[in-house]
Amino acid sequence: MLTPLVANTTVHIPNLINDLGLILITAAIAVLIFRKLKQPLVLGYLVAGFLASSHFSFFPTVKDTNSITVWAEIGVIFLLFSLGLEFSFKKLLKVGGTASITALTQIICMIILGYYAGKFMGWNEMNSIFLGVILSISSTTIILKAFDELGVKSQKFTGNVIGALIVQDIVAILMMVLLSTIAVSQQFSGTELIQSLFKLAFFLAIWFISGIFFIPTLLKKLKPLFTDEMLLIISLALCLFMVIFAAGVGFSPALGAFIMGSIIAETNEAEHIEHLVKPVKDLFGAVFFVSVGMLINPETLVEYAFPVMILTLVTIFGQSITSTIGTIISGQPLKESVQTGMSLSQIGEFSFIIATLGASLNVTSDFLYPIVVAVSAVTAFTTPFMIKYSTPVAGFIEKKLPKRWVKRIEIYSANAQAIKTVSTWRKAIKEYIFQVTIHSIVLFAIIQMSKRFLMPLMDEYSYGNIVTAVITFIIIAPFLWAVALRRIATEEVQELLKNKKHHGPILVLIFIRMVIGLFFIGMMLNNFFSPGIAVLAFVVSVVIIMLFPKKINKLYLKIENRFVKNYNQRELSVKKINRNNLSPWDGHLANFLIVPESDLVGKPLEEIKIREDIGVNIAYIKRGNLHINVPTKYEKLYPSDEIFVIGTDAQVKEFGDYLKKHEVKVIEEEDSDIILQQFELEHQDFIGLTIRESELREKTKGLVVGVEHNGRRILNPESNFILSKNDIVWVVGDRKKIASFFNSSN
Repeated sequence: MLTPLVANTTVHIPNLINDLGLILITAAIAVLIFRKLKQPLVLGYLVAGFLASSHFSFFPTVKDTNSITVWAEIGVIFLLFSLGLEFSFKKLLKVGGTASITALTQIICMIILGYYAGKFMGWNEMNSIFLGVILSISSTTIILKAFDELGVKSQKFTGNVIGALIVQDIVAILMMVLLSTIAVSQQFSGTELIQSLFKLAFFLAIWFISGIFFIPTLLKKLKPLFTDEMLLIISLALCLFMVIFAAGVGFSPALGAFIMGSIIAETNEAEHIEHLVKPVKDLFGAVFFVSVGMLINPETLVEYAFPVMILTLVTIFGQSITSTIGTIISGQPLKESVQTGMSLSQIGEFSFIIATLGASLNVTSDFLYPIVVAVSAVTAFTTPFMIKYSTPVAGFIEKKLPKRWVKRIEIYSANAQAIKTVSTWRKAIKEYIFQVTIHSIVLFAIIQMSKRFLMPLMDEYSYGNIVTAVITFIIIAPFLWAVALRRIATEEVQELLKNKKHHGPILVLIFIRMVIGLFFIGMMLNNFFSPGIAVLAFVVSVVIIMLFPKKINKLYLKIENRFVKNYNQRELSVKKINRNNLSPWDGHLANFLIVPESDLVGKPLEEIKIREDIGVNIAYIKRGNLHINVPTKYEKLYPSDEIFVIGTDAQVKEFGDYLKKHEVKVIEEEDSDIILQQFELEHQDFIGLTIRESELREKTKGLVVGVEHNGRRILNPESNFILSKNDIVWVVGDRKKIASFFNSSN
């Protein structure tokens, strides 16, 4: 008898798919359990990795760890790309001195403390260096999760914590580059480290300047063509392009992903791209953290239980104390300093990434990775308790410290937060240094790129060097003008010139700028001509610049305006007020969302009386793209309004509780006649008409609340919106009337 062919057919599943399926199934089960236990999902992924590894024989194990390593590397890239989308260089400028001083104090102290902790345990030089860096970076994921769960996100100290995390993240990226340099050279030459820092600063500046100049413009031009699918593909393509470029010049691929994310963060599409990329990041991020868990060896943990305990204590107490000291130095009160310090008392995702870097470069021992994971797991569990008890601990410390110490801290904090004037000379010199540095970097980059890419193409032709020199000169002419002759800090210079003793120093500054400009002209010509011809070309170049100053200046201003417009694209689209000036004394700015179910909706502010009853003031209301600054007592609250109030921690908390008390419990009716339903327009007779002309509202007692048109989603469209074929229309209203209307229109 013949056996059916299907019975003998064996379908072969590649190990990659088999392993990925196993990882995701295990991860799904683990995170569901951890969600139920209200623990960070990162810990669930680590447990899932442990269960799927070869160290745990009760479950199926991953067969090809090399493939998972590739997925994990992709996970790191998308994690840092998403981090860059949230980062934005402007955020770093806005966090100010408090966050920077806090983060840098913590990082420097913890690197030293971690290094000597490693030496104390008998570890070699490279293990100790990596350990110091690993212990210096707190976990953004764990802290934000704990803030949400404890409901403290509206308190004043959380702003300091989030600002410090932003600074830590960017410093962590820089340290990854330095660690790679140290690992490759296997030595600690100060000269090499300085060269690496200059190289890093140069490429960061070039990437950022060129990225801001081109990418926002590109996305703006292509916006009419965008669908969600296209925007996702383009954003990931830009990310991977920068990853390839960064790796090509000797930097970490993760750095390239982070930089591209921070560039896109300055565009109007940033939030949309962040939303689209999030599922991709979550998927590959889960694979990354699971792969970290797979490296946990129980035998290693038992063998190194003592180092795990020591490093856990070093992390919790070291991070807390150094961050508290840094926050006090930055000028914050004792209570907020302790709250900030105790919130930063853990390590997390960046620590895993740095530990992975050491393992991939084969410069750290096998035991370092599982120890780091174990310390992170313990400190993740302790973080909510550290945040919760930070306020009583601050009160205890304030009582135990000598009264004169507490008084000095209060005076120092008050003086640090006072408005300080900056001298005119300082403003002028700062502007001169900034402008000359930026334009010098641009000039150097253009000249080197011309030498490396344009000149080899032109070598095949007669007079190729002359053509190359002319093209290069035309490109760099606006920047030569800016570095040598453009007016800088005009108001400050005019103020200084009123005093004759300042004339000499100002002339010296002008002379230095002109010398720098001449230097770059000579540098360019030296690449293309012999010394004799270069001298002649040098004179010609200077004469051209002097003969056409207005045209060159006009061209430069056009370039500068494009850059400034792109850099401020998001701010120009939505006018925002400066929140930094809205935090007097112990008061601070906190935001709350008016949920649609609130019984405060539709009531004027004078009826709510939150100022009289609670003590908080409403600074402004954000309603979509509309900002209502300092609303009057007649202003009403509407669903989804985001209101920004000023008050103390206690007042803000009371106001949050007040809003929750006024949320109306919604009883869902299973057989309600009112539905929200979508319809795709194919043959309806109202295609080509406006929503008003379709008479949909009159005939169905319904309302069009959304339209998907050419891949673009429009919420609450205007009544004059024209309905087109293949549009997807979302309608809310009576079930039977809506169905009858659309069916009868076919």
